[in-house]
Amino acid sequence: MNSQYLMIALGATVLSQAVQAADVLVPVNLPESKPGQYVHEAPTLDDLMADETINPELRKVILKGYDMFMNTQQFRGEYVFNDMNCKSCHMGEGRMNWSGPVWPAATTLPDYRGKNKHVNSLEERIAGCFSYSMNGRPPAYGSDDMLALAAYHQWLAKRAPVYERNIAGRGFSHLGKQIPGDVSYEKGKAIYESNCAICHGSDGAGQRKDGKVVFPPLWGDGAYNWGAGMTRVFTAASFIKNNMPLSKPGSLSDDEAWNVAWYINSQERPQDPRFTGDARETREQFIGFHKHTRYGTEVNGRVLGQHDNTGEKPFLKPDNLKPRTFE
Repeated sequence: MNSQYLMIALGATVLSQAVQAADVLVPVNLPESKPGQYVHEAPTLDDLMADETINPELRKVILKGYDMFMNTQQFRGEYVFNDMNCKSCHMGEGRMNWSGPVWPAATTLPDYRGKNKHVNSLEERIAGCFSYSMNGRPPAYGSDDMLALAAYHQWLAKRAPVYERNIAGRGFSHLGKQIPGDVSYEKGKAIYESNCAICHGSDGAGQRKDGKVVFPPLWGDGAYNWGAGMTRVFTAASFIKNNMPLSKPGSLSDDEAWNVAWYINSQERPQDPRFTGDARETREQFIGFHKHTRYGTEVNGRVLGQHDNTGEKPFLKPDNLKPRTFE
């Protein structure tokens, strides 16, 4: 089977259940790159080990970053307070186009980012993933752990042009940002139960095997919080369309991807670290981001995000999530 079918480390037993549930395996139906777009083929670990020009000490740091990326749960209670790993959203070791490859962060930053309204460095972009997607506290800027992660990102960007923006397969926005007007909670629930629940659970809590996360949760305390990029319905829809279900990626229609993304992101999860005390007020304060989420809106008689629950995390906002200005 081609490695693009299943490019994430999974427990064999649970994966087997998902594959058996599929009627037929289909190729990954990825979009074609547009004329003029830069298409990058990120190097592999085999390339790293075979490259005699890499200093052994640098190789150690890159391998450390790879290990952190693939098994971020080893820092549970320190940097991570939910059931996510970096690889949960950035599949294929962070190399895979159309699955949020991480190397573009190394070639396009520093740059202004609308989410926090200031110029971000590569380290700060990584910190955002810990703060939101992993509902945690990022490694300190300049620390050995942050250096290792940044080194891994930059290794994946080897030979890629700096500040090239017309990149094929970058991010999660293939389906566009406009949510179709006919999406519904009920349609999304039916699609979820038929295609997603076998791996992620009917309650969205994911699955564990021998104490290790095999399939990440999609809502609840173990999932990404309300500030994570995946709460944006268009982000989740594009990710789902290109990568899910894991046993037959590309098999859902655009309409099915939109509806199941709508349903998943209509469920509660840990609080946005930027919470002001009022979800509707927080939504308006960060409307550039939250106009694409359901946070602060009423769903089934309740306002999503109107709570103080931070999951396992014993704080709301990490200290190093702070504004930066140049006067």
